[in-house]
Amino acid sequence: MTGPILEMRSITKRFPGVLALSDVNLTVRRGDIHAICGENGAGKSTLMKVLSGVYPHGSYDGEVWFDGSVVEFGNLRQSEASGIVIIHQELALIPELSIAENIFLGNETAKRGVINWDAAHHRAIELMARVGLAENPLTKVKDLGIGKQQLVEIAKALGKDVRLLILDEPTAALNDDDSAHLLDLLRGLKGKGITSIMISHKLNEIEQVADAITILRDGRTIETLDVAVGAVDQDRIIRGMVGRDLEHRFPDHTPEIGDVLLEVSNWSVSHPTDHSRDVIRSVDLTVRHGEIVGIAGLMGAGRTELARSIFGRSYGGRFEGELRLDGKQVELRSVHAAIGAGIAYLSEDRKGLGLNLLDDIKTSITSAGLGKLRRGLTVDEDQEVVVAERFRKDLNIKAPSTSVGVGKLSGGNQQKVVLSKWMFTDPQVLILDEPTRGIDVGAKYEIYGIIQGLAKQGKGVLVISSELPELIGLCDRIYTLAEGQITQELARGEFTQERLMKHMTADVRQA
Repeated sequence: MTGPILEMRSITKRFPGVLALSDVNLTVRRGDIHAICGENGAGKSTLMKVLSGVYPHGSYDGEVWFDGSVVEFGNLRQSEASGIVIIHQELALIPELSIAENIFLGNETAKRGVINWDAAHHRAIELMARVGLAENPLTKVKDLGIGKQQLVEIAKALGKDVRLLILDEPTAALNDDDSAHLLDLLRGLKGKGITSIMISHKLNEIEQVADAITILRDGRTIETLDVAVGAVDQDRIIRGMVGRDLEHRFPDHTPEIGDVLLEVSNWSVSHPTDHSRDVIRSVDLTVRHGEIVGIAGLMGAGRTELARSIFGRSYGGRFEGELRLDGKQVELRSVHAAIGAGIAYLSEDRKGLGLNLLDDIKTSITSAGLGKLRRGLTVDEDQEVVVAERFRKDLNIKAPSTSVGVGKLSGGNQQKVVLSKWMFTDPQVLILDEPTRGIDVGAKYEIYGIIQGLAKQGKGVLVISSELPELIGLCDRIYTLAEGQITQELARGEFTQERLMKHMTADVRQA
């Protein structure tokens, strides 16, 4: 059949008080890899939930045409029966079940109510081979890395005879090698006639694989770019996403660096359960007042483990070394003690560790500093509202009020809530672990400005990021970390991506 495989015509979707999609149009050619770009809150995921039946027909206005016919999906099962499969950013796998059990979960082949597991395992091996997964199908999903879990999801989709595969931020949590493998897999599926829709903030990856790019902004279709026609680069995509050119990816900033604020000396930390194995080894680092310091390292280098061990020993089993704040030695044996001493830690896992997604914005912002709002034995609720509203306005959190649940916010706005929570504790040192992961370029620019503003106040900021251009553009100094050890310290003007990577991959055994 010729013609597009998918047309979404004049899609409008409303939530209470919010117009999420307004007259959105999307046309996807058969066999293409079609990217959808936009800032957080632009409506990308909402549009895909309309398509896949998560938001059923009748809950939105407009028409969905698939393979030349109008479709009216009432649920996810109906869209999957038509060959449309969506893989969400939060993978829908059950950790305690095996690969094979997850692949066929809800899609079991049974005779008289009995599953033929031998046949299922052989079929699982075939599907796993198609995605390059060589594990035993009896392996539990919890024993796989996130990259291989993503492949299990795709194998699961192939088992449903997928014709249109939707991937929402498929590489957000993957390292470079796993990301490259996934992009190669998408190209391979394209060669087999499978159409893909890919939502991603990683514009370099979109450049590599997309045949067409549709840009959404504020719930509206801005344009669709045909990559084959040419003149499609990251700057062109950004201009459509944010409605303006970003001549500079980072706000202008003139550092005002003072004396040493945080000093970590000869810091070693063992694994939480195996105290004979050091995860962090003899680390020395400093952060000065008004300084933004980066930590660059590959996955597994110990970046998060180092950050959490400093933050009230929230990671590790055995600790050696010293911590000093403004020259005074401190013993921070708990998270409470770290917060009390003026240290804040923004986790890389904002949904799992940074926020309670059942809370509203107000409760989330004030949760780490409730002592400042105490009135006798109770919390001054009026003052709590005042504080939360101030942060909502100052950090441009896009929500009508602070009573909105944080689970309903976009990733960028959730991150601003987490930043607000820690800023309310008035810390002197902020440790930011992947502060812009999964966030669009416009929201990144705002968060960079917030970080620079904190440094301007004389606070010390320690930033962990997997994006080397981000560290280079943001930081005054960068430490490189490999296998739990500092391998180099570089000042602004000295670091390049190549030089950082050289020290991130250094063989510490030869040091």
